[in-house]
Amino acid sequence: MLSFRTLLRHNSNYRYMWSGQVVSEIGDHFNNISVFSLALAHTAHTKYGGLVVSGVMLSRAIPAMFAGPIAGVILDRLNRKHVMVASDLVRAVLALGFILSIHRSDNWMLYLFSALLMFASPFFTSGRSSILPTITTREELHTANSLTQTTQWTTITIGTFAAGASVMQFGYEWAFVLNSLSFLFSAACISRLHVAGNAFQPRKAALTEAEVVRPWHEYKEGLRYMRSNPLIFGIALIGVGWATGGGAAQILFSLFGEVVFNRGPAGIGEVWGCAGMGLLIGGAFAYWLGYHIGFRGYKLTISICYILHGATYIIFSQMQNFFLALVFIALSRAAVAVSSVLNMSQLLKRVSNEYRGRVFSTMESMQWSVMMLSMTAAGIASQYYSPRLIGAIAGALSSTTAFFWAWANFTGRLPEPPVEGVEREEVEVHGEPTI
Repeated sequence: MLSFRTLLRHNSNYRYMWSGQVVSEIGDHFNNISVFSLALAHTAHTKYGGLVVSGVMLSRAIPAMFAGPIAGVILDRLNRKHVMVASDLVRAVLALGFILSIHRSDNWMLYLFSALLMFASPFFTSGRSSILPTITTREELHTANSLTQTTQWTTITIGTFAAGASVMQFGYEWAFVLNSLSFLFSAACISRLHVAGNAFQPRKAALTEAEVVRPWHEYKEGLRYMRSNPLIFGIALIGVGWATGGGAAQILFSLFGEVVFNRGPAGIGEVWGCAGMGLLIGGAFAYWLGYHIGFRGYKLTISICYILHGATYIIFSQMQNFFLALVFIALSRAAVAVSSVLNMSQLLKRVSNEYRGRVFSTMESMQWSVMMLSMTAAGIASQYYSPRLIGAIAGALSSTTAFFWAWANFTGRLPEPPVEGVEREEVEVHGEPTI
């Protein structure tokens, strides 16, 4: 079992990408806490807090949903490293724009810059998933995926706890400046990646005129590829099933911290931070588990994880004690983490290099589109019903995906597909020797 330390020590490409991830994602959470806190501050002493949080989340979800198909085609056409660097540079500029919203009494600028920032994000996030098999060997891939996702959740814990406390102490301006600088650091790290040949650009043939002016045909080709592979299609659908309640959950994190438990920005940070701790614990367990279960064990584990996630989220939503609520939100997110790591490891092994950009961006868009509906429903419902009731419904909806997956598994609709992707012999990974 390859350790995280060994991977970072011997694979310089992955080390660069990981270093940029750590800094940029901590900056992201300073932005998140600041934006949600500002939005709620603008509607203090009104009943519209939930609707405003929904507005912010929708302003992020809608652009991400529409950016996905564009990002997927571009990532499968152009040099993926260059696309990721461009995304970071654009986001560095946009992150500074939030400063203009601080002294306003309305939220339209928060919506605007949230939308622009999230439109640029899939070009980076789907790109990172797409190049991971290119900069690692097949033996390193599960460890690299586990570390990438565990790091993402570690930065949630660090970033949200730190942001919640520091925004109250130092104000919003510096949080947005830090977020901008974090994107510049990430761009510098990604620019250092290097492999032999042109492996970051999967399309070897020149584009025809028809392909240039009709990219939708390439995107539909990616959809057909996903549909032809039952496992890839199944993973996409359970992500959609989770999003039916997962969108509402994103809004409720802020409402529980700020409104239900009345703990201000620090409360938002504590809820998100404990959710991050749960993700971190689950990710570490999934890293170990991935080396000890086969394909049949993997499919059974996914059903169990989604049932546990929904049940513990329902309990979180009903807890009167703030600290016990934090325990159950951590347990809920731990179950999500196990399923996420195991699913992504399967995708990285099974999705052909030619289609990675479109597959990962399409899955991201599918989840965002359903989360958008879930967030809209939760925001409207928050005007009439308590966050606790909405939370219980959200938890129940998120767990229903477990039953779809179990049915598909037991009826033989999830056969094991062949391993795809870049072979060790096809790409020479530059840097220090890998093991």
